[in-house]
Amino acid sequence: MTVKKAIIPAAGYGTRCLPITKAVPKELFPIGTRPTIHYIVEEAIEAGIEEILIVVSRSKNMIIDYFDRSIELETFLEQKQKQQLLKKLKPLNVQIQYIRQSQSLGLGDAIRLGESFVNNEPFAVLLPDEVIFGQDTGALDQLLSIYTKHNKSVLGLCEMEQKFLKNYGVVHWQSGENGLIEITDIVEKPMKRPPSNLAVIGRYIFTPSIFSFLKTAKPSLGGEIQLTDAIKEMLKEEKYYGVQPNGIRFDISRVEEFIAANQYILQSENTKM
Repeated sequence: MTVKKAIIPAAGYGTRCLPITKAVPKELFPIGTRPTIHYIVEEAIEAGIEEILIVVSRSKNMIIDYFDRSIELETFLEQKQKQQLLKKLKPLNVQIQYIRQSQSLGLGDAIRLGESFVNNEPFAVLLPDEVIFGQDTGALDQLLSIYTKHNKSVLGLCEMEQKFLKNYGVVHWQSGENGLIEITDIVEKPMKRPPSNLAVIGRYIFTPSIFSFLKTAKPSLGGEIQLTDAIKEMLKEEKYYGVQPNGIRFDISRVEEFIAANQYILQSENTKM
């Protein structure tokens, strides 16, 4: 079945980026003249996604406002005959819906809220604080190419230095058919002895079976439903593949990478001039 739906979880507090996230959602941090989440939505559209569910919290109405039309602004620009600026406000070619996560219960809970939206279809998940630039084929599209061939869940992966692995889910894997990465286990934020140097990044393709495991996942010590726990249990029954997307990845929750992402976009735009 073709993947046409995607979930973008955007309800978190963004505590790694305080104090600015007290007023501005990290998903709206600008890279060039566009917010980070704009690039994520564009990546989904380029991969053939037709419907997106953005999971927000009560404090994230600015995200909804961003993707809504501003008739007053459009009218103003028309009156001033600023057609070039009007083009920048053209709505994105995708249907966007929203749902609120009323309590901060983690990434697994945010995805679980999308069950009725998914409607028993395979779907993508894109985390909006990770952007991947630099390739004609987007990161999600690269995952979808594996899903299309094998109809199995796919995780985006990235080789990490040992010191960073404690911040991610880390996979144990083996080489499968045609050299594919076949995932056999996953460990959430290993403090010592990580199973490999391949960490899970913010791109996923799931079969709808994931919801069964999210529903039975027990809350962690912090009271959150961990997506990693559901994946770990699902691996006992279904095969997962991994893909290391080509491109340059930036985690905009880290100040140095947020700055680097802006420098990359600036250099890219200067090259086009």
